Amino acid sequence: MSVPSSRLPSRSGTPSIRDMVHEVMKHFRHEKESEAHQIFRQQVGHQPKGVIPQTVNPDEETVPGIEHPGSTGVIYCSDRAMANGFSYADSHEWANLGQGAPEVGPIPNALPRPDSIPMPVDSLEYAPTTGVKELREAVAHLYNHTYRQGKASQYTYENVCIVPGGRSGLSRVAAVVSDVYCSYQIPDYTAYDQVLSAFKRLVPVPTVLDPKNKYRLDIEQTKRDIQTQGIAVIIASNPRNPTGQVIAGKNLKELVGLSKEGTTIILDEFYSWYIYPEHDRDFGKSISSAVYVDDVNTDSVVIIDGLTKNWRLPGWRVCWVIGPKNLITALSQSGSFLDGGANHPMQLAAIPLLDPIHVAQEKLALQKHFKAKRDHVLKRLHDLHLDVDIPPQATFYIWLNLEKLPPPLNNGLTFFEELLKEKTIVIPGIFFDINPAHRRNLFNSPCHHFVRLSFGPPLEDLDKGLDAIEKVVKAARKEGTRKFGHGYRKSLEAAPAHI
Repeated sequence: MSVPSSRLPSRSGTPSIRDMVHEVMKHFRHEKESEAHQIFRQQVGHQPKGVIPQTVNPDEETVPGIEHPGSTGVIYCSDRAMANGFSYADSHEWANLGQGAPEVGPIPNALPRPDSIPMPVDSLEYAPTTGVKELREAVAHLYNHTYRQGKASQYTYENVCIVPGGRSGLSRVAAVVSDVYCSYQIPDYTAYDQVLSAFKRLVPVPTVLDPKNKYRLDIEQTKRDIQTQGIAVIIASNPRNPTGQVIAGKNLKELVGLSKEGTTIILDEFYSWYIYPEHDRDFGKSISSAVYVDDVNTDSVVIIDGLTKNWRLPGWRVCWVIGPKNLITALSQSGSFLDGGANHPMQLAAIPLLDPIHVAQEKLALQKHFKAKRDHVLKRLHDLHLDVDIPPQATFYIWLNLEKLPPPLNNGLTFFEELLKEKTIVIPGIFFDINPAHRRNLFNSPCHHFVRLSFGPPLEDLDKGLDAIEKVVKAARKEGTRKFGHGYRKSLEAAPAHI
């Protein structure tokens, strides 16, 4: 029987200490045995919380009363990339498949990109904390035109609050939620972890989505949870980040219907245009829970969206929350002490971009362009024998299972660290395990063997990152895994440690 080369000693005779150490490393079962996992835990805010006896790390918490909430996946990965030489000034030298942002330049058949912003004198004043009325009216009109034609109940500006980014909208909503049980799913958007940690009145109740069911939200189980656990709030992204799946049709209608039974439904709909149909006739369609809301002021459905993803303008920081009038007045109050409101000139510049004719052309161009990029990435992964278990129907993310790779590359954190050596950034799956107390052994996370790849960047950046993935994977298959799992830089100045 042949012996894999990675298991042979470095020379004839008794295996060296180095060989034995690397043999152990191939069979990591706990985060304490992994260099990549230890680097993660050493980051401020990433230690397990709620452990008894409670202690304070003097290296982390040097200001009395201040506690680090932990970083989102993108921030942690950017920090680790900087420790390996990444800088935004020279970002073109790297392939950033981690940042949850679409390419912002021209794409085929789309309208010209904005290149100037008018600044009338009045726009130099503060804007209202709920936003400029004309922009709020434009948002309401767009939703009525797209999703609510023929319905008696229509959104008005009073159902719209303009916010400086999606996380700001989420924070405003969380700040006005009372002491309730909040249901969330695993995996889902990384910022929910920090929100559920920071806003203590939200008691988190997790539901792990089953990959065998294509990460579908089980509506019947959700109904039972509401009845047996007293769930008052459900928060979810739709389309789903990071899996690229979507709640649609009957399932979305039933989810919205729960709002009529005393449960508030908060839906992050930032990827509502990123839908990839099978047939050409279906291009140009988008998805929103707004289509199933009966009464805009009594159905407790909260929609968060904005210019960031669909309009491909992440730097503008102009987003919105849509919901009952009573919610909007509460968000005005929370916004007054949380963020003070969105940028006034940018709000004015956004108004013409919400014209339904403008939106229809942008949506169609976006869907065709991003579907082509999705198919390109899936084909390249297929050629590497890294087929995606559940290909994305929406968003611009691929939820890649690494379990078929040899250890230690078969976990997201180690795979991520190895790609940093090749100037490529991805997001380890554990960041989508919404685990507010950070108690779980990372190896036990249902997201541990995954990474999220973004096909948001331009095609040449995608190929640069896929070339790096190909290099790492082929090296592991051809040469063994001895050189993987160690030697990671902790800072730009520090030399990598070698075992």
